Amino acid sequence: MSWLDTFHNSPREYTLVPFWFWNDDLTEAELKRQIDDFEAHGVYGFIPHLRLGLPKSIEFMGEAYLRFLKIAVDYAASKNMIVILYDEAMYPSGSCAGQVVAANPRHATRCIDRRKPGPLAGDEYIVAKDADWIYVNCRSMGTIRGAHYGQDDAHPDAPPSGDILNPESTASFLHLVHDKHHEALKEHFGKTVRAIFTDEPNVLGRGGRKDVRPWTWDLDHFLHDYLGYDFRPKLGALWDDTAPDAEKYRREFNTAINARLAEAYYAPYSRWCADHKIALTGHPAGPDDIGVERFFHIPGQDIVWRYIEPFKDKSIEGGQSTMAKCSASAQRHYGRARNLNECFGAYGWEFTYDEMRWITNWLFVRGVNLLTPHAFYYSVRGDRRNERPPDVGPNNTWWDGYKTYADFCRRMCWLLSQGRQVCSIAILGAPNKLPWRAARVLFESQRDFNYLDTDALKNSCRVSSEAIRIQDMEYKALVIDGAEYITPDVLRALKPMLDSGRVLAYVDPAAGVAPPAADALSLVVALDKLVPADITITPKNSGLRYLHLKHPEGDVYVFANEAPEPIDSALTVAAHGPGQWIDPETAQPVAGANPTRAQLPPRALRVLFCPGA
Repeated sequence: MSWLDTFHNSPREYTLVPFWFWNDDLTEAELKRQIDDFEAHGVYGFIPHLRLGLPKSIEFMGEAYLRFLKIAVDYAASKNMIVILYDEAMYPSGSCAGQVVAANPRHATRCIDRRKPGPLAGDEYIVAKDADWIYVNCRSMGTIRGAHYGQDDAHPDAPPSGDILNPESTASFLHLVHDKHHEALKEHFGKTVRAIFTDEPNVLGRGGRKDVRPWTWDLDHFLHDYLGYDFRPKLGALWDDTAPDAEKYRREFNTAINARLAEAYYAPYSRWCADHKIALTGHPAGPDDIGVERFFHIPGQDIVWRYIEPFKDKSIEGGQSTMAKCSASAQRHYGRARNLNECFGAYGWEFTYDEMRWITNWLFVRGVNLLTPHAFYYSVRGDRRNERPPDVGPNNTWWDGYKTYADFCRRMCWLLSQGRQVCSIAILGAPNKLPWRAARVLFESQRDFNYLDTDALKNSCRVSSEAIRIQDMEYKALVIDGAEYITPDVLRALKPMLDSGRVLAYVDPAAGVAPPAADALSLVVALDKLVPADITITPKNSGLRYLHLKHPEGDVYVFANEAPEPIDSALTVAAHGPGQWIDPETAQPVAGANPTRAQLPPRALRVLFCPGA
């Protein structure tokens, strides 16, 4: 079978896997009817997800919930569909709908609270004090959004959040949720049930005390061991901007909290999934939390609340703009096959099909190859239709024609899961922060890149004077966008590349690195000397994005037009051989298209296939 034949009819495992809001009275007949409807519209998977409106008779991990879940999973198995389990009711993950704290109150989320001296309550204790303040370990009073009316943010019955900085709390969570999942569905694990989705774990929970910092039992001992000094005398720097070296101590504290979260939550969670032959997926709390992505077997991120919108600078500016490259880079660097995005949540009922397609293309051209649309609603009865809308599936105006979109997405997810990315530039980031200024320059100049975080650099890379190598990636140039990413150990790791002039700073001076490129043009010129351009277009157009993959049968270029105007430019690509333009919506060649011109209407995505010799 040829490449184009497989592209046309890509395997079902590359399907969209939408969140399916279980938000009303459930019946076996209706569950099966909706699954049939999904399949008829080209959707061959789903994530059962409890949401507001679910009757209280169906408690998370209770008998009724597990019975309905088994009905859905059994039926999906009979139809060769995919299920990803969800680990909470509703989010953030880690509390089992409050059952973790009910089992042991010490497992509620904790914080460090700076106060004036005064009486303490219950399980509070003083960690440190200075001339003006006491620093108190206490409950954060954080909650999660529950699945029943009366359990939403700030509602009296909102479930308490679990302390995911505490490995004992995590163990309780895994037992209460996933041991039960496995007991009920073990015959489907690794087959129909492919993964478990953890959703933006939050070390403080939602709401709760104001102006506090994350903490847990005996965290001061962990900080001492991790940082190599007693952090308690430095606690004031977490609040006081004028404290000596406040920025340094805040950065070190946040780094240590991330390390503790990895050790106490992500690592045991990842091991549980591996031991039970399924993947850990979902996404961390931050759009640029790339460090903990190493624990995900399917790294992920999410686009919600109109963080990304067509034709707006926020698609290439700010922390949210880094999310797709975050998960895709983690996939490459940790040897994973897929990376995921939970997309379209809370965009509102005014969300249009054109917007959905633009964002879909935005994800694909950055390398995301598993989409979990947020969401398909079991019910839009009453207030249910207004809980984080829109329904992007059966209850929307485009559902009758949805199979065309679903088939397009399945093809692209298959395509983007094959072959090796051709990319010779990396931008350095931290485990919990990725820069975007240089990224914007590279996007608008058609220079593809990945993010490389400092932990991966120090622990997983092979560095020579010619390149940084990790998995099957080889970076011949590294861009430093911010002095904060350069530390003595990073400089030591980069020494061969620094000596050969392959490390470039952008705008801000960085210790140990050559003087920075002062502007976008200077950065591109400097990169051109180190890495020949993979594509060139004339005239230039800042709205064109691309991704290059080396497939067994040839080179595949994915192009997307993110500008509101059409693109019509002469095109040269590095791959040898005559190219052919393919429309992924039809999987057919574009009639009359010239392989030496990039001609893309607004919002369009096209594939250029250059067969191998």
